[in-house]
Amino acid sequence: MKNLFQTWKQDVPAGLVVFLVAVPLCLGIALASDAPVFSGLIAGIMGGVVVGSISGSAIGVSGPAAGLTAIVAAAIGDLGSFELFLAAVVFAGIFQIILGLIRAGFISFYFPNVVIKGMLAAIGLLIIFKQLPHAVGYDADYEGDETFLQADGHNTFSELIYSFNYITIPALIICVVSIVVLILWEQKRVQKTFLKFVPGPLVVVLLGILTTICLENTSWSLIAKHRVDLGINGKPFHELFTFPDFSQLGNYKIYVTAATLAVVASLETLLSLDASDKLDQKKRITSGNRELMAQGFGNVASGLIGGLPVTQVVVRTSANANSGGTNKLSTILHGVLIALAVLSIPGVFSYVPYATLAAILIQVGFKLAKPALFKKVYKEGWLQFLPFVATIVGILLTDLLIGISIGLGVSFLVILYHNFKLSHYLSVEENVYRIRLTEHMTFLNKASLIETLLKIPNNVKVIIDESEAKFLANDIIESIEDFKIRAKDKNIEIEIITPKKVTYERHL
Repeated sequence: MKNLFQTWKQDVPAGLVVFLVAVPLCLGIALASDAPVFSGLIAGIMGGVVVGSISGSAIGVSGPAAGLTAIVAAAIGDLGSFELFLAAVVFAGIFQIILGLIRAGFISFYFPNVVIKGMLAAIGLLIIFKQLPHAVGYDADYEGDETFLQADGHNTFSELIYSFNYITIPALIICVVSIVVLILWEQKRVQKTFLKFVPGPLVVVLLGILTTICLENTSWSLIAKHRVDLGINGKPFHELFTFPDFSQLGNYKIYVTAATLAVVASLETLLSLDASDKLDQKKRITSGNRELMAQGFGNVASGLIGGLPVTQVVVRTSANANSGGTNKLSTILHGVLIALAVLSIPGVFSYVPYATLAAILIQVGFKLAKPALFKKVYKEGWLQFLPFVATIVGILLTDLLIGISIGLGVSFLVILYHNFKLSHYLSVEENVYRIRLTEHMTFLNKASLIETLLKIPNNVKVIIDESEAKFLANDIIESIEDFKIRAKDKNIEIEIITPKKVTYERHL
C-alpha cells in the first residue's frame, strides 16, 4: 500500500484525466451494445477498482471495450435477456481466471513489437478520425467506436466528410480553444509555475462546462445531444443495478457466450497489455497470467451487479501514460471517481460538451501517432515497416482484432520471405563457388538453396560452408546429397566444411 502512494503527485492528476476520458467512452460503448447505459459505468468502476487492484500493470486501464460491442449486442438478443447475459459475463470471468491459472498469458510475448507499434499508431489515427466529427458538433456515432463500418450507416472516412455538412459553430469553437489550451498547458512557461499541478484536460473540461452554461438560452446554445448524458438523472439508486439470472444454468448458450467473451476479451487484454508496457516510461514487464486473472475477477464483479464485460483498453491506458501516470493508483482512482460522480454530481456531466472531450482525445491520438514514430520505423527497413503499415491499415479499415491479425499475417510472410532469401550467401571467385549456410536451415529454406544449386555451371568447384550452421533440416541435407549426385555428371568438385556442432533434424 505504501508503494501505491509513492507517486501520488503524478498519479492523482493522471487518474482525474482518465476519469474524464473514461465516462463518455463507458456510456457510448453501453449504448452501442444495446445494454443499459449504467452497465457501462459499472464496468468502468470495476475495471478501475477491482482489476486495477489485482493487476500487475502499472499504467494499464481496464473498462468496457468497443471491440466487444457487436458480441455483446448479439449475445443479449440471442439469450433473450440482459440478466442471462450477465450470468454469461460472470462465467466468462471464471474462464479467464482459469486461463490465468493455466498460464495462458504467455501468448502476450509472441506479438511482434512492430505490430504493437502499428496498433498504437493505428489507434492514435483512429481516435483522431473518430473524434473530428465530434469536434465540429456532429455526434451521430457513439463515443469509443473503433470499427470501420459504423452503426449510423457511414464508415470512419465517410462520416468525417459527411460531418462537415453539419458543423455546429459553438462546438467547433469550444474544441479549437480547448486544443489551443492543451497545447499551451504543456509549454515550459506554464509547467514551471504552480499550474503544472493542474491537469490541462481538467482545465478545458471546466471551460467547456462554463461555456455551455453561459450559452444556455441563447441562439448558440448547445442542445443535449452535443453534451454528455449519464442517463441516470431522476432514477432511484437501487434501480440502476441489474443482477444476473442463474435460473437457466442448463442453457448451453450461456457457456458459449461466456467462452466467446473470455477468448476475445483475453486477446484484447493481452494486446493492450503489450501496448501498455511499451507506453510505460519505466519499461516494466507485466505478467500476462496475472492480468488474465485480474480481468477474470473484474468480470465476475461486473457481471454480478449489472456491468458489461471489461478488458484492458489502449485509449484509456494511453491517456493515463500521457498524463504522467506511473503507478496503478491512477487506474484505481479513476474507477473511484466514476463511482463518486455517479453518486454525487451526475447533473454536472450534462454540461460537458463532446467537443471538449474530442479535443482531449485528439491530443491523446496525436501522441500515439506522432510522425516521428513513422519515420523511426521506416528507417528500420521495409521488413519492419511493411508489417507496421499493414497493421495500421488493417485496424483502420476493419477493427482491432482483425487488423492485428492482418499485421501478424504480414509479419509471418515477411519472416518467410526473409528466410527464403537470406538462408544462405553465395560468393564467386574465379571458378570457385562458395555457398555459406546460415545458422538455422529449415524446410522453408529448401527452395532458395535448390534454386542456387541449379545455377552452378559445369566444371567448377563448389564449397558448401556449414561452419555457422546450428540446425540442418532433413530437406536441406537431402538437397545437398542430391546435388552431390548430379555434380558427378557436371564435373563439379564439391567440398563440405562441416560445423563443430550441429543439430540434425533426423536425430531429434
